[in-house]
Amino acid sequence: METLTARGRAVRLGATVIGLALLLYGTVRGTDDDFPFGPFRMYSTSEPPNAPAPDTRVEGVDRTGAVVPLGQEATGIRRAEIEGQQDRYAADPSLLRAVVDAYAERHPGAPELVEVRIVVRWFDIQGGRPTGEWTDETAVRWETGG
Repeated sequence: METLTARGRAVRLGATVIGLALLLYGTVRGTDDDFPFGPFRMYSTSEPPNAPAPDTRVEGVDRTGAVVPLGQEATGIRRAEIEGQQDRYAADPSLLRAVVDAYAERHPGAPELVEVRIVVRWFDIQGGRPTGEWTDETAVRWETGG
């Protein structure tokens, strides 16, 4: 086995110091966008034990009036991508056109979608346990004009 040269030790020590400095800075001043050097809020915080739990979904209504689930299988768009951009969709619901286009591409023979909505199902939680009750909230709604 060869021993590490002085230069090799210095490079490794420098990389370790830089990594630790980034971790320290990210811990004190970082956001989720700084991951892996910042705190990943999803894992570093928790909601109160009686706070409702959200479950976001995208659904459409076709021209026959049928409600169509627009999950990843139907559109190729992951739910996390929708949730991460939900504020943008709320500000400009026409951005949901991308979901309509993705659905139409995967289902060319399906009836045309005339409405797309982002719906949040709020599951009631009491004492850290689901009660089985829930309410739906339409967070964003867009009519395609089709």
